[in-house]
Amino acid sequence: MGVTDPISDMLTRIRNAKIALHKEIYAPKSKMKLAVLDILKEQGYIEDFEERDNDVRVQLKYIQGRSAVTGLKRLSKPSCRKYVGYDGIPRVQNGLGISILSTSKGIMDGQKAKELKTGGELLCQIW
Repeated sequence: MGVTDPISDMLTRIRNAKIALHKEIYAPKSKMKLAVLDILKEQGYIEDFEERDNDVRVQLKYIQGRSAVTGLKRLSKPSCRKYVGYDGIPRVQNGLGISILSTSKGIMDGQKAKELKTGGELLCQIW
């Protein structure tokens, strides 16, 4: 049986691995997950990720034994989507975290969406 919310599933895998101090996780592959992982790598929250046949291997980042990801939250869910305009993109932890949005110009972080003046579906926040 398939997962109804794949982004939430991947974020939960990252959260659980962070708590258990695992170095890597495996998640089923999709284009949206790869775009989110690309943003996480670019922002320094994960070391790297590798596409495989049907899944993706994510190497988590630890700094002095502590995870680079302090917290994460899924905002828009399949049962209740949350859309924001570019001026309504929230700041995460006073600028210490990022918001990830699905816009008409692709999946991007909140800062880039504000620069391009485009809103969209607010997927998650990571700090």
